[in-house]
Amino acid sequence: MTTAPWRDPALPAAARVDDLLSRMTLEEKTAQLYGVWVGATTDGDEVAPLQREMTADYDWEELISQGLGQLTRPFGTAPVDPALGAQALARAQRRITEAGRFGIPAIAHEECLAGFTAWQATAYPVPLAWGATFDPALVEEMARRIGHDLRSVGVHQGLAPVLDVVRDPRWGRVEETIGEDPYLVGTVAAAYVRGLESTGIIATLKHFAGYASSAGARNLAPVRAGIREFADVTLPPFELALREGGARSVMAAYTDTDGVPASADPTLLTELLREQWGFTGTVVADYFGVGFLQTLHRVAGTEAEAAHAALTAGIDVELPTLKCYGKPLLEAVRTGEVPESLIDRAAHRVLLQKCELGLLDEGWEPEPTGAVNLDSAANRALARRLAEESVVLLDNPDVLLPLAPDTRIAVVGPRAADALAMLGCYSFPSHVLAHHPEVPTGIDIPTLLDSLRAELPDAKVTFAEGCGVSDPDTAGFEEAVARTAEADVCVAVLGDRAGLFGRGTSGEGCDATDLRLPGAQAELLDTLVGTGVPVVLVLLTGRPYALGRWDGRLAAVVQAFFPGEEGGPAVAGVLSGRVNPSGRLPVSIPRVPGGQPWTYLQPPLGLRVEVSNLDPTPLYPFGHGRAYTDFVWEDFTGGTEPAEIGTDGSYDLSLTVRNAGDRTGAEVVQLYLHDPVASVTRPDVRLIGYQRVELAPGETSRVTFRFHTDLSAFTDRSGRRVVEPGALELRLAASSADVRHTARLRLTGPLRVLGPDRRLRCGTEVSGVA
Repeated sequence: MTTAPWRDPALPAAARVDDLLSRMTLEEKTAQLYGVWVGATTDGDEVAPLQREMTADYDWEELISQGLGQLTRPFGTAPVDPALGAQALARAQRRITEAGRFGIPAIAHEECLAGFTAWQATAYPVPLAWGATFDPALVEEMARRIGHDLRSVGVHQGLAPVLDVVRDPRWGRVEETIGEDPYLVGTVAAAYVRGLESTGIIATLKHFAGYASSAGARNLAPVRAGIREFADVTLPPFELALREGGARSVMAAYTDTDGVPASADPTLLTELLREQWGFTGTVVADYFGVGFLQTLHRVAGTEAEAAHAALTAGIDVELPTLKCYGKPLLEAVRTGEVPESLIDRAAHRVLLQKCELGLLDEGWEPEPTGAVNLDSAANRALARRLAEESVVLLDNPDVLLPLAPDTRIAVVGPRAADALAMLGCYSFPSHVLAHHPEVPTGIDIPTLLDSLRAELPDAKVTFAEGCGVSDPDTAGFEEAVARTAEADVCVAVLGDRAGLFGRGTSGEGCDATDLRLPGAQAELLDTLVGTGVPVVLVLLTGRPYALGRWDGRLAAVVQAFFPGEEGGPAVAGVLSGRVNPSGRLPVSIPRVPGGQPWTYLQPPLGLRVEVSNLDPTPLYPFGHGRAYTDFVWEDFTGGTEPAEIGTDGSYDLSLTVRNAGDRTGAEVVQLYLHDPVASVTRPDVRLIGYQRVELAPGETSRVTFRFHTDLSAFTDRSGRRVVEPGALELRLAASSADVRHTARLRLTGPLRVLGPDRRLRCGTEVSGVA
């Protein structure tokens, strides 16, 4: 029997897909363009926006007779034993291949933002914590482990990472972002993509594009960003992750920008993404995003019109389940309202990806091989290391930290004894188990209270909750004061509860009106400070909160952004001194709760000025973080006079970092660009490079940054990305506000217009000198 060309692995993938498409009916081609969400409920609490209203009914056997594009979250919808779930997924794939004429399996996708969102899977720190590490290599290692776990149970695609750049910290999804700077977001996200893709898992960049710029920090609200903000802040992380990471899928954002929804924007999804950037993978809808063109955006009058708009724009796959790309789309093609060529275009992309995954090969087998363990000792060790590197010591003015091993400690606060205080909204316990209270978490998550007792066995540790996370009740204050009065130091553990759509203080759909600590927590902290006992504030949050109210009144301040299942021991290790803190802020910590939105990427009039009584200067700036050791920066090569280079030139600057303390630690050297005069207003400073350096006591390393003028480019008045001649400053700094050395440059020659092949990254080199 002759093998059909589409089954022949010796042929080029595109030729195989062309042959297969020529044999398929309209119904079979269309079936490749949607997912099915088996087990999704239409009553009770939701894990996707408007899930109850948007979930359609279908007959499974009838549906799969034409084939199926994707299976939605077979592990992330309800608690399922991973090994049994892998077997169930394999059976479903067998049934799908048996039911259709061509025997093509579905792509199974899952959420994997802070680890595989499945029962008994490792819950890693959230992306905001990744940003705090300034350690892309470690994030890449984490993503590689996540990818191996996904592969081990038969999953093909992961819906991560998030590349949205924080524009307003009141937004509920800040915890899912990497930070407020596009260079940090892009470099860390690219590392995640490399790690995930190295295991064969399709990485999905989201949310393309502009989602984090929603007005008033409201989830899904319209985006009113200008062309320069969009081009110079929103888009660069996606470009970097595609070029350097090799992501094979992109998810369209829910939002509209200047009235045009991303899911219906061919300029964004086709002209920019594919024609300019050269992307060849698949574009998938965010959950129900195609249907929202009709129901929320009202740019389509029917489901068929929504499908037409989305396909025209460039969305290849409707997720999470069929709605518009099912019968409404088929009928519209049959009546001539939608050209079949749009179906062919999208189906070709989907099938090409399936071919690359081996799903068109004759010998493909769905059954997993080997034992399934989604929370291995190696996973937990990596989660611990990532958590430890992410903890930020904001202040330690009295050097009270590390805590004495035999001291009396009153641990107070609503996050101290709750394991879920460590997890973000896309962890399985927070995301799904909230709807299954009878099911155990499936993983060990030590609380900070238990971890501190284990870390300091000779200390006398007492506890009082004080108050809840978000309720205003102050009845517990009296006990909190009593425990604090008996102690040498009070560790106040405050922060967020992750949740979805208003069921938490942080997370998707949990936006904040301002940046006050939730509930009665601010009043509790005032009360604790009023006792006169030194207070160490520990924050376990998904966003930054305003702390100016307590500036100069606290003995120390420690910030951890939902540090994952090993976050308790990590934070306790910082408090005890076992861990030398090395995290740096990926977002600014505001002084006052109002006056938002604000990030450090401000032109002169976005900073403190005499014409306004509002001072937006943060209490702790982007990039800030302290340690238990001292680092000296010396032997800087920048010189005192401006160096002249062409507008297509490069310049190296170096310095030596020396650990002058008595503890091993890590310093993060940051490179910022300052453009004194430009044809449009520019941020006063912006990050263009960084290097994390780990040093033993007395050890030194030489750090070199290789700057190229492409990194000074911006979008001019005509919409071109240009490098202008003129003065520049390169500032080596410990934060966006703590400049240690400055190199002055003068760019000479003509204005340069850059294309998509421009340099996106500043090269760095570290050499040990002693």
